[in-house]
Amino acid sequence: MDADANAHALGEGTVATDSASGLTYWGPAVAVSLAMFIGVIDSTLMNVAIPSIVADLDTTVTVVQGAISFYAMVMAALILPGGKLSSMYGIRRLMTATLLVYGVGTTLAALSWNVAVLYVGWSVIEGAAAAVLLPLTFTVLLVSYEGADRAKALGILAGVNAAGAAFGPLLGGAVTTFASWRWGFGIEVLIVLVALAFVRYLPEEPLSETPTKLDVGGTLLSVAGTTALVAGVLLAGRYGWLLARRPFVVGDVQLDLLGASPTLWLVGFGAVVFAGFVQYERRVEREGGSPLVPVRLLSNEAFTAGVVTNAARSLVLAGFIFVVPVFLQSGAGYTAFETGVAMLPFSIATFVASIFTTGWRRFVAPKLLIQGGIVLTGLGVLALASQTALDATVAQLAAPMALIGLGLGLVMAQLIDMTLSAVERRDSAAASGLLNATMMLGYSFGTAIVGAYLLRRFYGGVVDGVLTAIDAGVSASERGALVLALENAAETATEETQRAFLAGLTPAQRELLADVFDAAIVQAQRETLLLLALFVLLVLLVSTLLPDGETGGDP
Repeated sequence: MDADANAHALGEGTVATDSASGLTYWGPAVAVSLAMFIGVIDSTLMNVAIPSIVADLDTTVTVVQGAISFYAMVMAALILPGGKLSSMYGIRRLMTATLLVYGVGTTLAALSWNVAVLYVGWSVIEGAAAAVLLPLTFTVLLVSYEGADRAKALGILAGVNAAGAAFGPLLGGAVTTFASWRWGFGIEVLIVLVALAFVRYLPEEPLSETPTKLDVGGTLLSVAGTTALVAGVLLAGRYGWLLARRPFVVGDVQLDLLGASPTLWLVGFGAVVFAGFVQYERRVEREGGSPLVPVRLLSNEAFTAGVVTNAARSLVLAGFIFVVPVFLQSGAGYTAFETGVAMLPFSIATFVASIFTTGWRRFVAPKLLIQGGIVLTGLGVLALASQTALDATVAQLAAPMALIGLGLGLVMAQLIDMTLSAVERRDSAAASGLLNATMMLGYSFGTAIVGAYLLRRFYGGVVDGVLTAIDAGVSASERGALVLALENAAETATEETQRAFLAGLTPAQRELLADVFDAAIVQAQRETLLLLALFVLLVLLVSTLLPDGETGGDP
């Protein structure tokens, strides 16, 4: 894109790339970084606030977790069509409208007088707005900056993402401890207002110079396919991936799935729908229409390699973000606030690496930088596994956390820029939507696989510990039944039932059970981190598909 074209793309409220300084020039980066920050802290805040919401709205943990799952489904299902909107409407107008809708959703969530209102405000309205905001952030940076400035802006966005991941538990822990969970959503409203102040610096024109219409057929297929995939993944922890671990019941009706897990059916259905989606998009393109995802994107080897690598990276990040806070709070006894403090080295390192390593591509090929970051991430995960203990201090965890952050920051600083720079400007909206959709799937798979593995190893460790203590031998099937019974009991247990159970034990039995639980959670965490290290190795293997590239580029 030449200077004149870039100036036109930036719109009337901005300047060309030869004035690469000042608030006017960096205003788009500030606006989308604030939008990204809101989305990240929103999810982490909700997870931390679950107990307070349950008590305040007189509901159950399962119902609130359902709101979180529904939010993920709404966002994932709408990301592809949401990414297309910037080709149809002015980016500035679209960002303004989306932020306003998001503000309405978070305001409604803050004022929720029952759980139904929370579902509408948070899961539906905020989820739909987030589906537009996520791809729009990448699209804005793609059309607003070039070369080193684009890499720097994307690095800042990655750093803000990491900062939000740590600030969310800090904010959630602080407001739920000292005020109310509602204040967390209220703070989001204030951030929305600040972001709106920077929207005037965004490009004004639609990305497409010719009017385009929404691909209705492609939208319906993508929504159906994504919903099936995400729903299947969300059910995997409870029902298993292949064979059903327990009967599948909807309402009061038990469905016969031929012994298979609902995950297998849903993921299979989603895969078939997406195969049909690709064929449908080919037909739309042949007939001269405007497909939701241009088929030329799927044949762009550099772009598809970046998308696959980024999805694998998202799987690792999601697994890490899930298992570390769970262990620190459930095993090591950290509060939500202390967990956020423990993860600060990770967030700071990610932020620093994302911003300050973007210029390294002048000396080292981006592919090598990405692979170096992957190796650092793997070493950090292994180091964290070696430091796993119930008495682990924040200081002891700092070095592994920072190493993981440096690695992931180095990867994100180069990978997103490499991937999106491989597409033409006319395809930037669709490319951003596809990149974010696959990233969401990576997050979903990472949380489901790693989370289910952690819980399975923990419950299995508890059963094995008790059986060893009482010197009892059981068959593999009997052990599996005991593990499943323990999972079911844990899902339905309340504080009252837990207190009643412990009151019925002798002091020696309580001490034995505590020792078994402690040993099981430590061992489960170590084994889960080793699994995560294997996934890091998978990311390294997938990264070999990336184009070799060259050193140099913009200073």
